[in-house]
Amino acid sequence: MANEDFVSVFSSENRANIAVYPLDVFVLTDKGTAQIQGAATALPREGLELLVLMDGKATVADLEQALPHIPSEDLRNLLRVLMAQGLVRQPTIAETDGLDFSAFFAAAGDGEETLISTKASASREAEAGAPQLERTGYYVSIARRAVKAGNPRSGKWTALVIEDDPDVATLVRRLLEEAGFEIRAAANRDEVVAALRQPPLPDIVILDVMLPDVNGFDVLKRMKAHPALKAVPVIMLTSEAKRESVVRGLGGGADGYITKPFEREVLLEGVKAVLGIGPT
Repeated sequence: MANEDFVSVFSSENRANIAVYPLDVFVLTDKGTAQIQGAATALPREGLELLVLMDGKATVADLEQALPHIPSEDLRNLLRVLMAQGLVRQPTIAETDGLDFSAFFAAAGDGEETLISTKASASREAEAGAPQLERTGYYVSIARRAVKAGNPRSGKWTALVIEDDPDVATLVRRLLEEAGFEIRAAANRDEVVAALRQPPLPDIVILDVMLPDVNGFDVLKRMKAHPALKAVPVIMLTSEAKRESVVRGLGGGADGYITKPFEREVLLEGVKAVLGIGPT
């Protein structure tokens, strides 16, 4: 979907007089689902975070608690935008019947943001018939399209693949090499540091979460805090298939989040979208 289809999310033209109340619940339309499963999207991170959380049938109050970095009024305006674009709608009575939204989100005691108390929410969702995260995982394929066409830092696109599973690493390497990429690989903390220090910087990082001696979310956090690395786009490619993990990745600055198992074409399309290769 082209960027011009999405007007600025906080612009005055989007502030329609649509009442949004704390206990209101929204669900995704097929068009909204396509934004988080279609490998390429022009929506901003905040919009994607909302879509991911609304797929769990959260209330507006839940969303405001889970996303404190978005001011309440901006969040409600963004909901109005998503409704106007046909990405979300209010559910039918049958869809909300029996759902318990109380304490859907819990705050972590250690100061880190925890968007969902996993065991409790998964239990509630299973009982309510919502997506059963603990049994089947939560599939997403998100990649934010670049605003404009990109260019490689050197003569050839370079991807850093941070993955400790040799089979997955080999699959991703072959896929991207066939597409003309030069590949660097890292499977642990020391290799990640060495690869990021190697000039030139990679054009994109494909980042797993579960690494032997470092967490992928910590790698993402440190990259986005580094003056030289913060502009390098990152796609999380991981088996961490829970909504709170997806939101944590997007909120931490990832440009994409693709859950395993994945399709080769989906990953390649996501990489091209994030880099601005092809139509934007």
